[in-house]
Amino acid sequence: MRSIWKGALTFGLVNVPVKVYSATEDHDVPLHQVHAGDGGRIRYQRICEIDGEVVPYADIDKAYDDGERTVVLTKEDLASLPAERSREIEVVEFVPSEQIDLLTLDRAYYLEPDSSSPKAYVLLRKTLEQTDRTAIVRFSLRQKTRLAALRVRGDVLVLQTLLWADEVREASFPALETEVKISDKELDLSASLVESFSGDFDPAEYTDAYQAELRTLIEAKLDKGDALDTSETFGEAGDADSGGEVIDLMEALRASVERSRAARGVSNEKGSTGTASGDGASTKKKAAPKKAAKKAS
Repeated sequence: MRSIWKGALTFGLVNVPVKVYSATEDHDVPLHQVHAGDGGRIRYQRICEIDGEVVPYADIDKAYDDGERTVVLTKEDLASLPAERSREIEVVEFVPSEQIDLLTLDRAYYLEPDSSSPKAYVLLRKTLEQTDRTAIVRFSLRQKTRLAALRVRGDVLVLQTLLWADEVREASFPALETEVKISDKELDLSASLVESFSGDFDPAEYTDAYQAELRTLIEAKLDKGDALDTSETFGEAGDADSGGEVIDLMEALRASVERSRAARGVSNEKGSTGTASGDGASTKKKAAPKKAAKKAS
């Protein structure tokens, strides 16, 4: 990996030099746009409205227009801002980890110690683990002031940027304002359904079915060309669920519980709920069409 930023974590008088790395990457199949008529590549160009010429990215500045006046901001102007010049990741407070709203979490970055001795880095990591706290930090990256949560993942400190409070929309739905009565029996059946699906989460057991199918389609078209019958590659599409509202909620819950138990091979005589992680893993893996799709193509 290549670091994208260098700076220092600071809290109180403690200074921890770090390198910042992107913690995630995109696995989507790269696609570009073409003209449907002749297959010609569609490209986007930066055209100047005054002279009609294509402008190199290096010659592009930014501007603000208030409707009457326009002010141009050069790269030098933006780089001169005090926040942009700062190379500090400042810890502003330590908060209980459960107070971080998952809805506000954004991009994640790994922090690597950038000094001859990682003692201060390890000290901060162990302190966060021991106190079960998350550090709220503030820093500037790519012409933006950012708020972030500093937490521990394994042996590494992870910086996860947070959305600002005014970037999270309020959820207001009239349907949720009406009073709904839920019976104890419905709650019990719903809890049984949850229990029948319970297990330990392992992200490696799940695959991106759409990307796997897309790669299979690309391989099939490379072999057979445009005259490809997709039903030969993926099979005929089954009847889609109607998606309508379930009228008999109790019956739907009962059927769901029984189907889930049957799928996991649970014997009613033993009274097991079928929550073993091995059974759950096999059920999840059946949903991944990658190998079967490739054989068909």
